[in-house]
Amino acid sequence: MLKRSMMSNAAILTLFALVTAGTLAITQITTREPIERAVRAASAKALLEIIPLDRHSNDILVDTYPIPRPYWNLLGLPQGGDINLAREDDGAVSAVIIPAVAPDGYSGPIKLLVGINRDGTVAGVRVTAHAETPGLGDKVDLKKSDWILQFNGKSLQDPTRDLWKVQKDGGTFDQFTGATITPRAVVTKVREVLEFVAQHREQIFSAPVSKRAVEVGQAQTTEPEQENR
Repeated sequence: MLKRSMMSNAAILTLFALVTAGTLAITQITTREPIERAVRAASAKALLEIIPLDRHSNDILVDTYPIPRPYWNLLGLPQGGDINLAREDDGAVSAVIIPAVAPDGYSGPIKLLVGINRDGTVAGVRVTAHAETPGLGDKVDLKKSDWILQFNGKSLQDPTRDLWKVQKDGGTFDQFTGATITPRAVVTKVREVLEFVAQHREQIFSAPVSKRAVEVGQAQTTEPEQENR
């Protein structure tokens, strides 16, 4: 009797495990595409805030150039990342958006997107993730204040490299009342991104159209043709 009961319980547990696994698999399959669409939409929104649609003719979300491995640490990207390319009608790269992470925020790493124009000026900066103190360090987020907009139009010449600091350190950029560590970390990382682009300007701004962008473009061209048949 005991043996039969144990076998029965084992069978029930096995059936339960199979049903649970099947449910999880189905859930993963059915939610994967909506999640991917949501991530794509969020990424596109952040990119288009920096370089609006009227400034490029390509899909900057898929037209990318891989960051060379030797510069992953400089940009704070242990797993690497891609540079998003904005192109004019003739295919020339007019601006780029580079991911970077400032590791020394007050409450941890601060993830950034830094847009750089072909002339070396900042197109825009956005903080995409942080854990800074509400009411103090979180002012790096555009939802909380317009502090991040002061980078627009800046370059390594304006201000000069030695002035790429917060005012408390003798530099140009504002800090927050009661919070200097967070803005200091962001200013430093934006300057480092500018320096990276300046050192590799020719390579970055002559990057070919990515394979993924070509595939997407071909798919978009083919679909209307199929619909007309």
